[in-house]
Amino acid sequence: MAAQRKAAHRKPKQRLFSGPAARTAASLALAGAATATAFEGAAQAEPQLTPAQVKAEVDRLYHDAEVATEKYNGAKEKAAATEKSLDALRDQAARRTERLNAARNALGSFATAQYRTGGIDPAVRLALSSDPDQYLERASFEDRAGDRQTGALNGVRRQATEIAQLRARAEDELKDLTSRRAELRRQKETVHSKLADAQRLLATLTADQRADFERGDGGGPARADRGTPRGAVPAPNARAAQAVAFAYGALGKPYVWGATGPDSFDCSGLTQAAWRAAGVSLPRTTYSQINAGTRVSRSELAPGDLVFFYSGISHVGMYIGGGQMIHAPRPGAPVRVAPVSDMPFAGATRVA
Repeated sequence: MAAQRKAAHRKPKQRLFSGPAARTAASLALAGAATATAFEGAAQAEPQLTPAQVKAEVDRLYHDAEVATEKYNGAKEKAAATEKSLDALRDQAARRTERLNAARNALGSFATAQYRTGGIDPAVRLALSSDPDQYLERASFEDRAGDRQTGALNGVRRQATEIAQLRARAEDELKDLTSRRAELRRQKETVHSKLADAQRLLATLTADQRADFERGDGGGPARADRGTPRGAVPAPNARAAQAVAFAYGALGKPYVWGATGPDSFDCSGLTQAAWRAAGVSLPRTTYSQINAGTRVSRSELAPGDLVFFYSGISHVGMYIGGGQMIHAPRPGAPVRVAPVSDMPFAGATRVA
């Protein structure tokens, strides 16, 4: 009976599949494992980009870098203005402090003299005086002097208040400057990061593919000879002609982000330098240059006009006629002539 009970409680081993079913299940399990391994490998492997995809991604990175460059230029311009304002406030506070100290010294001298002579009651001094008329005259003079000293004391108080206000403004300017310098560092890091990513992608191209990419943005300086001949479209005035002449003289010079010449330029640095040569001061950034003159339509463009691109107004060139412009395109591409139609047109401004 005990043996029977043990036998009753002992469960036989269960086999889910046998025969052909077992072989089918094993095949499915192996296939599933292979598929899972394949998916895992695909997830770990980086996708291989085609040359066209690399070029498109590099263009995007360069555009992002240019957006950051213009923000850097703007932050740099504002930081310089803030630093100049801070220096002026500090100088003004220092000069006023010198005047305040001089006024305080004068008051101190008067207080000392008053202490030496003012300890006797005025009636007693009159009684003891050998010349009452002279004493009364002197007393009247001292009253007037006292009024002046009261005015001087009020002046000292006013100066001290003004100096405190100047110092408070200087503290605010210092905080502003610190913030702008932090923004400068952030934008600089962004530019460096985008350019480094672009260079890593370009390194995956062959030498021929990379050369083709460099030629793809409007060609080299000789492009000017294949377009509208120089001077074929006259500038509207002498200043515009000078600005255009400067732009032609910059052909072939390298693009360097943040540069304003004379040996290298970024896009807004080139247009700023060209118009500076014509005696016109432009702001530093693309998004401020577009508001530095009179807006004109694309059909009204004349040589010297500034042409802007992208929705964020992140690129600018100088129109030279015949549907073409001179611009500083991007790192690796020198100042060159290119069609205005190369990029998304955003607007145009006539400076003078």
